[in-house]
Amino acid sequence: MSQTPSAFVTHPMVSPAAARRRACLAPLAATLLLSPLAAEATELNLEGMNRYAAAAGLEGQEQVTSINQFSDVRPTDWAYQALSNLIERYGCVAGYPNGTYRGGQAMSRYEAAALLNACLDRITEVTDELKRLIKEFEKELAVLRGRVDGLEAKVGELEATQFSTTTKLSGLATFVLGGNAFGGSAAALVEDSRRRFGATTFNYDVQLNFDTSFTGKDLLRTTLRAGNFEGDSNSFGGAGPTNLSQLETAFQEEGGPNVVGIDRLFYQVPLGSGLTATIGARVGQEDMLALWPSVYPDSAVLDVLTLNGAPAAYNKNLGAGAGLWWQSDGGLSLSASYVAAHGQEGNPAQGGIATDGAGGTGTVQIGYGQETWGVAAIWSRIQNGNDLVVYGTPFTLDSYLLPGSTDAFGLSGYWQPQTTGWIPSISAGWGINRSRYDDAPAGSVRTSQSWSVGLQWLDAFASGNAAGMAVGQPTFATSLEGGDTPRDGNFVWEWWYKMQLTDNISVTPALFYLSRPLGQDSPDGRSFHQFGGLVKTSFSF
Repeated sequence: MSQTPSAFVTHPMVSPAAARRRACLAPLAATLLLSPLAAEATELNLEGMNRYAAAAGLEGQEQVTSINQFSDVRPTDWAYQALSNLIERYGCVAGYPNGTYRGGQAMSRYEAAALLNACLDRITEVTDELKRLIKEFEKELAVLRGRVDGLEAKVGELEATQFSTTTKLSGLATFVLGGNAFGGSAAALVEDSRRRFGATTFNYDVQLNFDTSFTGKDLLRTTLRAGNFEGDSNSFGGAGPTNLSQLETAFQEEGGPNVVGIDRLFYQVPLGSGLTATIGARVGQEDMLALWPSVYPDSAVLDVLTLNGAPAAYNKNLGAGAGLWWQSDGGLSLSASYVAAHGQEGNPAQGGIATDGAGGTGTVQIGYGQETWGVAAIWSRIQNGNDLVVYGTPFTLDSYLLPGSTDAFGLSGYWQPQTTGWIPSISAGWGINRSRYDDAPAGSVRTSQSWSVGLQWLDAFASGNAAGMAVGQPTFATSLEGGDTPRDGNFVWEWWYKMQLTDNISVTPALFYLSRPLGQDSPDGRSFHQFGGLVKTSFSF
């Protein structure tokens, strides 16, 4: 009784490549050597051997290149895959002149040996060719081997000295050099503004983000931030006749300039089925939205023009909070969150969670976003008296200090071309707000509105650069308690051009103009406006 030859058993020390070659030939060898004998083992059937060798291409006939050339071989045959591998990898199998293989025909062991020898010859040819190539590119392979060794050493060094295996650090440092000019027919106001806020200033802002993931899908974010945009004397920090000239990058900790503080500390975790939960002791309203409905850069110039045309609804309340969002694969999203600006306080009159003094904002947003366009509707309920609506005319903001609540609605969207060119991306939004007071005095703001439009040109004049402009009206009164008609309108403009010097350094010169920043509080029959210019240099790392 025939047995499988031990030559087809892979030895533990055989190389993987050799093992694969043997594995390919093993089915053939087993099939051939176990086939029924056409003659006795001692009978030398030279005529049959020569006939098969000629038919199999072992005497110079052209080999087949695909198993499909055999008309009598079916995918259901038990040796189909083994035969296919021999033909396609080694080309050592041929059929009979009539296009058949005759896999069921018996052969002698000598015939099997002849076919096996032809396949082994082909493997030897491949091995010799590999040796020749290795010899020819010996120097290049040695260089690559040295580079790989060097990379392994560097990787080992980085692993040994890395800050953390779970935390990544990213940072942004920004310099701002600029100044403001004031003009108009309200001479006394103009002169006072020039005297108090007209100097050229040089300020900075630094942000360090520590992003930690324990599972690869969750996120614990800790942001350290410091700056010296003095809020009492620097127009870029929100000082002046109004705060509408405050820059998005402007920051100063409550403890004063050059003090490092915790700007963010929250944890996000996916719950499955498109759900993501967020909770934090210091989390922003915007951190818990599944969709930000704008492609206008949030780091352009004025902060008020980055809030989707609805500064009240997108008020970026910051404090203790939690939120949940759902996002489908198709782009539909739904977000809900609550933030208490004074959530760390224990006195219910001054803080806490969901108390009269919490400084709370509850937000619900529904949106749909794709790469080229998106739209979102938002509703926020705001506790008045906590400076949560930051940007608007002084007249409107004063009314928000009265006890009560404001329902803020916003509708925003964006569109951008698929390729860069002269057609800009467009981001636009509108907001309307309705206030209710515990005791509404006549003349207080009942309804207010806002809007903005932002345009951005990517790769403007040079690859990597960008240009943009925006215009809008920050929150202004449109109706008053008692029925009076307000004259609170105002316009804000900005223009900028970002030059990307390197992957990590950019310089952005910018201009902005506030046409009537005091709104209803403007002196009767007199004008007042503000013009600013700056150069912003950003270093990302």
